Amino acid sequence: MEQEFLPVAPYDFDLSARIFSHGDKHIRYHDGTAWRQVLRTNGKLVLVTVLSTGTVDSPRLLAKFCGAEMLSAEEKAGLMGLIERMFNLRVDLRPFYEHVRKDPVISQLVVRLRGLKSPRTQSIYEALVDAIIEQQISLGAARVIQYRLVKSYGDDLEVDGARHYAFPGPERLGSLSVEELKSAGLSGKKAEYVRDAIRMVAEGSLDMERLDRMEDLEGVLEGLTSVRGIGRWTAEEIMIRGMGRLEALPADDLGIRRSIARHYFHDPKITAEQARAVAAGWGKWQGLAAFYLLVAESLERKSGLTH
Repeated sequence: MEQEFLPVAPYDFDLSARIFSHGDKHIRYHDGTAWRQVLRTNGKLVLVTVLSTGTVDSPRLLAKFCGAEMLSAEEKAGLMGLIERMFNLRVDLRPFYEHVRKDPVISQLVVRLRGLKSPRTQSIYEALVDAIIEQQISLGAARVIQYRLVKSYGDDLEVDGARHYAFPGPERLGSLSVEELKSAGLSGKKAEYVRDAIRMVAEGSLDMERLDRMEDLEGVLEGLTSVRGIGRWTAEEIMIRGMGRLEALPADDLGIRRSIARHYFHDPKITAEQARAVAAGWGKWQGLAAFYLLVAESLERKSGLTH
């Protein structure tokens, strides 16, 4: 079963999906041509493969659905909406490009990275779990824990002899003990934070969808940081990666601060307040502009241009 998508141009799918190029092939992966992940629709697991068949200025995507029984029209529409949301296909980058036109740094990056959109997790709660895991450890170490958690407790789907894993639902994760979560590599405190937050999601006392509908950024921030184990950095990561709130800036992120310091200051160490002062010029696109900075630095490291 196949479905074609027409994203809002400009859009560079392969550049935008490259963030998954070092993922686990059995969970989520981009091989340079196609992106694959198991997604849920109405309780069914479907292995989704997405590849680009167009150009940056005339983007077209082809999605292939495998491994599930026949999908209803409603289930197929649910998958289509999920893919559109995960890749921010309806986001129009042109207002962002116009807004940063006079910024000496970001204006150069949008030329180099034209069509880059920041992907999202398939659910807000998944972004919540990922953000807690990533607190104060390297991204590489966090990925190991995340993959171990998915393979240990996520549902699996076999397609063409290969096993693929879906991120475990909130009921499943919420049922785990602290010791079971620690067995995946989480510290005792993080295991408690994940368990308690996910139980709140499963019980409805933490209504992520309600927070997602709120227009007031500070209101969303306040709602998330009221949960034990979620500070400002974690909340802002959830807002960007789970809710697609591109105006949120995790200024306490060391990578973002280093990148802003490199491009805007002579001092290699700056405060979160200094980073926010620079980002204020990016308007409602602060999180997206920071994403462009991080992607540019990642590409430079891979090409050997920076040390």
